Amino acid sequence: MLIKQIPIRNSLSNYMYLLACEQTLEAIAIDPLDHDLCLQVATDLGWLIKTVANTHHHHDHIGGNGPVIDATGARLVAHAEAMDAIPNVDRGLYAGDTLQFGEIILKVMDTPGHTMSHICLYFSGTNAEQPALFCGDTLFNAGVGRCDFGGEPKVLYNTFAEQIFTLSDDVRIFPGHDYIQNNLEFTLDREPDNQSAIDLRAKFQEGLDAESFVSNIGIEREINVFFRLDQAQVREGIGAGAQDDQSTFIELRRLRDNW
Repeated sequence: MLIKQIPIRNSLSNYMYLLACEQTLEAIAIDPLDHDLCLQVATDLGWLIKTVANTHHHHDHIGGNGPVIDATGARLVAHAEAMDAIPNVDRGLYAGDTLQFGEIILKVMDTPGHTMSHICLYFSGTNAEQPALFCGDTLFNAGVGRCDFGGEPKVLYNTFAEQIFTLSDDVRIFPGHDYIQNNLEFTLDREPDNQSAIDLRAKFQEGLDAESFVSNIGIEREINVFFRLDQAQVREGIGAGAQDDQSTFIELRRLRDNW
């Protein structure tokens, strides 16, 4: 699968994605907010956008749908329960559904928490290519999505416990925003002795380009405090609010909201 991660460089540091089949050059556009840039990149690459997929209904993810669809004739897909919030959806998606473009198949994961109608798209990989998760605002590099714009922290925890934490270490993650450096600082605020986070922060300080950095689940288990719920330093910093993994996650999300 061909993957083009496109930074929008707006105030929210959005990412949008073009994915294409190497054999047919048929493509899917994920959350193409900057429609002009999305279309230009697709044209430059010679990719044919057949599908537009929204991970969820927030405007910074659906704002470019119309012009991309008008220019390409693509079909719009989104969570079945987001169809009232996203105009002109052609197909509502449920957990376990698949999306195909050329010879590539993506599995739909129903991942509520940031919003109650959020999907992630999972590529299972091949012998030559590692699996990948296009995770919108559910999972970020070194962080997780907010829940105060139509979501629920307990539901987000369940999404992680049941679906995200169970993924294999080699699953690459492609999030909806570039928040990694701030998220690393939050991890280190909660777990100052986290050497993996210290080392990665140093690489960014030395010039590593966040827009070229691709994390995976294995890296997240080391640098993302929301994956490190049973660590003594994390729980001790929260105090009585950290009685188990769920309460630790929820308290971390509350702290991050105001940090």
